[in-house]
Amino acid sequence: MSQVIIFTNSNGGVSVCTPTGEISIEEVLAKDCPAGAIIVDYDSLPSEHNDFFNAWELNGAAVIVNLAKSKNITKDRLRAERIPFLAAQDVAFQRALEEGKDTTAIVAEKQRLRDITKLADEATTLDELKAITL
Repeated sequence: MSQVIIFTNSNGGVSVCTPTGEISIEEVLAKDCPAGAIIVDYDSLPSEHNDFFNAWELNGAAVIVNLAKSKNITKDRLRAERIPFLAAQDVAFQRALEEGKDTTAIVAEKQRLRDITKLADEATTLDELKAITL
């Protein structure tokens, strides 16, 4: 089982320092890490939730994943993912107008894409957040 050094960084997140093995992990801790840094087993990190790495927080000697931060990360992901879909719907809408066709379905799809971030607010677990897709 390998070990790493973890500490709270200046952004309030968790930094993980993985020593190269050239010197002992204790020497790296003393030489290169800030006060409060600790050595933990790598397997204790929430690796199944790497999608939310920027939501990691240090809670004593454990790394937890902050759900509120994870919701914001999910919203940002969804906003980025929906850009090309909204653009495609804009084109479809314009074409429908030019051809005198009904735009009801296009308008509904655009609204669904805009509202997709609301699903993140309703999620209660990280798995629910990961499952939200366009």
